[in-house]
Amino acid sequence: MHYLCKVLVDKLPEVLDFSNDLSDLEPAAKIQLKFLAEEMQAINKGLEKVIQELSTAESDGPISETFCKKLKEFLGSAEAEVRSLASLYSTVGRNVDALILYFGEDPSRCPFEQVASTLLNFTRMFNKAHEENCKQLELEMKKTENEKKKCESERILPTPIPTGNVK
Repeated sequence: MHYLCKVLVDKLPEVLDFSNDLSDLEPAAKIQLKFLAEEMQAINKGLEKVIQELSTAESDGPISETFCKKLKEFLGSAEAEVRSLASLYSTVGRNVDALILYFGEDPSRCPFEQVASTLLNFTRMFNKAHEENCKQLELEMKKTENEKKKCESERILPTPIPTGNVK
């Protein structure tokens, strides 16, 4: 990973901050699509139950007239919301499959959670390696600077004049 970072610093420094583009990766890695599917099914079943309740209440006659009116109003907005949610859920599924395919994996064999976790681990390791490379470079620069100062100070010190018999 350190080598990869060094190469990118030299060849493509503009991609070093790619993890900034993935700021939502950590919360996304916590999503479990199985539970999302279960929630979507529960919402659909709940809506079906409300529709059944409406048809049952309509057969009650005038006693349930106000209830039916309010329930129809609720169903009007709820059905639209559920359709919108189902559309979003479908889009998530397509995007997840596209992401998995992008990384060369089979969506039926490689779950989203694994891809997201792997990508998150990669970004963390990459950022850590880059930080370590920067610290190492800084230490090397300080060492070079100290050596340079040492050499300069040795040149400034007076050199001893040889004593002895001068002819």
